[in-house]
Amino acid sequence: MEMKHEHKPFQEKTGDTLYKIGIFAAMNHVTVKTLRFYEEQGLLIPALIHPETGYRYYNLSQMAVLHQITALKKAGFTLEEIARVNSGADEQEVLLKKKAELLEKIAGLTRQIAVVDGYLSKKKTGLTNPVLIKTIPETTVAAMQTRIESYDRLFDVMPKMGAIMESVGCECAIPEYCFTNYLEPGYKEEDILVEICESVTAPKEERDGLYFRTLPQIQAACIFHRGSYGTFSESYEVVLKYIEENGYELAGPIRESYIDGIWNKDEESQWLSEIQVPIQKKTL
Repeated sequence: MEMKHEHKPFQEKTGDTLYKIGIFAAMNHVTVKTLRFYEEQGLLIPALIHPETGYRYYNLSQMAVLHQITALKKAGFTLEEIARVNSGADEQEVLLKKKAELLEKIAGLTRQIAVVDGYLSKKKTGLTNPVLIKTIPETTVAAMQTRIESYDRLFDVMPKMGAIMESVGCECAIPEYCFTNYLEPGYKEEDILVEICESVTAPKEERDGLYFRTLPQIQAACIFHRGSYGTFSESYEVVLKYIEENGYELAGPIRESYIDGIWNKDEESQWLSEIQVPIQKKTL
């Protein structure tokens, strides 16, 4: 796949028909500037260069070389890669490597399409955002662990915890970060073990079941959910499907972060939560 031609001193007589650079460019639908650039890069050297005028001349056999450069560029090859082929690199090896790169790009675009599809699905599911991978920083929390009869009882526990936090002088971190950890695997409709957490600036006295701990930084697949907590399952379906399809696995207790809710919004449609699922890449 030799593309490099050494130019010869100008000769008045030659067996090949020679074409000036302007005519050769027009014949091949490229610009003179392009031909000069290919010459600078060593990809396509004129067949002859007039020693006095510097005029460039090309012959018909060089059309195939130029067409090959054009085809490889359209296939995504860089000029450096084309130059390697030009200098004698194994053509089959270079093509297979490029094919692998293109397939990886297709896979990346497919993942991007999945994100777009997730965003479009909000029209059907009532979601406000697609799934996003976020780093959630280390945080110190005030926490209480308890069993609740049902999910409806969750917000009966929170005011009690808030009162204890106030009594020991807790100062909530800014921005506020209140969430629930579900400590047992699987879904349960009753007798649910939860850990209610509120990010604070510093630990205080532990009292009446209130304790403090520092949670490490995590990577999480996150999705916002707007509306009733009774429709959380729709958001869970989307985020867990995303995790499975993108090569992740769960890496810790799932968090439900409450941003707006019954305490500050009258309408359920205005409640805003974020489901945060700790993840890690699957190991082979």
